[in-house]
Amino acid sequence: MRDTTTVGDELTETQTAGTSSAGVDAAASPAKKERAASLWSDAMRDLRRNPIFLIGSALVLFMALVSVWPSLFTSVDAYKPCDLKDSLLSPSGDHIFGTDLQGCDVYARSVYAASNSIIVGIATTFMVLVVGIATGLLAGWFGGFVDTALSRFAEIFFAVPLMLGGMLIMSGLGKGNAWTVSLVLATLGWPQIFRIMRSSVLANKHNDYVVAARALGADTWRITIRHIMPNAIAPVIVVGAISLGVYISAEAALSYLGVGVQAPEISWGLMVSDAQARFLQAPHMLLFPAAALSITVLAFIMVGDAVRDALDPKLR
Repeated sequence: MRDTTTVGDELTETQTAGTSSAGVDAAASPAKKERAASLWSDAMRDLRRNPIFLIGSALVLFMALVSVWPSLFTSVDAYKPCDLKDSLLSPSGDHIFGTDLQGCDVYARSVYAASNSIIVGIATTFMVLVVGIATGLLAGWFGGFVDTALSRFAEIFFAVPLMLGGMLIMSGLGKGNAWTVSLVLATLGWPQIFRIMRSSVLANKHNDYVVAARALGADTWRITIRHIMPNAIAPVIVVGAISLGVYISAEAALSYLGVGVQAPEISWGLMVSDAQARFLQAPHMLLFPAAALSITVLAFIMVGDAVRDALDPKLR
């Protein structure tokens, strides 16, 4: 027969162990529920609470839908021949934005013009980011001759003003469209992203996590892609988001000057250019496309400013 004292001690130990285990589990469960904090997760949480970002994003999505599916917003095909007898009509029920000198519906042309402007903004920003990030990563990580060669090459393009260089190149190319304008703007715009990415890589390449990864045997490619780029790309994303609106404005300016998107294509810049000579006679020809351009550029700048605030630790 077992001693009752021994049995009592075993029961007490079992109860104590169970209580301790439950306490450990209870203490550990909140820790399991906590999500790991990071720059990107904190930024997304801040953006979801930022009314400027939400309004800007809504406007951006709306303009993107207009550019992709213009027939959803107007039943008039802006590329069909217009009726001259409807020339310079004021806004009315039949033409809510009025008509231009050729009798074309200003509202329909404003809707269809969004496509070229959005294409230029997105395509130019994409090309600028790809080239700028790749070259800046190489220059900042390898240094030496690679850094010197890429930096001097970038300075050649950086010394040329965006609008002046765009005018000269587009004048030489002749008739332009949204894709040629995007290529020209990207050719002149990538050095800005290159310099930002290079300086960000230089600031991160000697951090402890890079030294630890190298000590554990990670190769150069893995360190660059998995460790350096995710930690260096935040300022580049901010500048790219803001620059998208700038490139839309640049396309409108080039089209206004007659060297960007040209007829029979439709552009807000072209519409403003056609309307300037008759502003006092028919102000609606200028006001509506100019308002669409301003709202689109403002929307992208709002999104860029909100992203900058969310990713900048100094503003937290």
